[in-house]
Amino acid sequence: MHVQPRLNPLSRSDFFADQRSERPPVEGTVARGQLHEDTYFYTGKTGNTPGDYMPFPVTLEVLQRGRERYNIYCAPCHSQVGDGNGFIPSRGFARKPPSYHIPRLQKEPLGYFYDVITNGFGIMPDYASQIPPRDRWNIVAYVRALQLSQNATSADVPAGQTVPSEAPQFRGDPGSGATLPVMAPRASSKSEDRQ
Repeated sequence: MHVQPRLNPLSRSDFFADQRSERPPVEGTVARGQLHEDTYFYTGKTGNTPGDYMPFPVTLEVLQRGRERYNIYCAPCHSQVGDGNGFIPSRGFARKPPSYHIPRLQKEPLGYFYDVITNGFGIMPDYASQIPPRDRWNIVAYVRALQLSQNATSADVPAGQTVPSEAPQFRGDPGSGATLPVMAPRASSKSEDRQ
């Protein structure tokens, strides 16, 4: 049992007419997990043009997952707000990535961003092997949310709702990452003063 008759991979075999020891897969065989019937989900395109819709509903969980993945894979170059001033370009990278907030990218359909993540663009490498398709769509949803948030006005807030919080105020320098920022005390409102 220790020594059994076998063939080394890619060796010659006289048993088959093509003299190959390894058999090709049956025509039409699909590897487990590789059936990509929903072409839009896996390409972001309808035919050859990028589509402009999400293949699944955008929920809070989708945006949170998109933000998490964006901060891991995209923010080092594109920055956390998507303006292209990330850590890597600040260290002398040859070309600064474009801001997501320029008119050209604001007009691009969602499938365009999915395609760029999948296949790369210019000096940006592709992330198809690092980011699964669903996470790529989550990132696309988050990029669109970034675009909307950076260009939002108070008129975009629904009636009866207030903006959740004011921008933080710092004393002096807001911190360098190695040091924590010193928060300025908030001015108390008149209702707080009365109590």
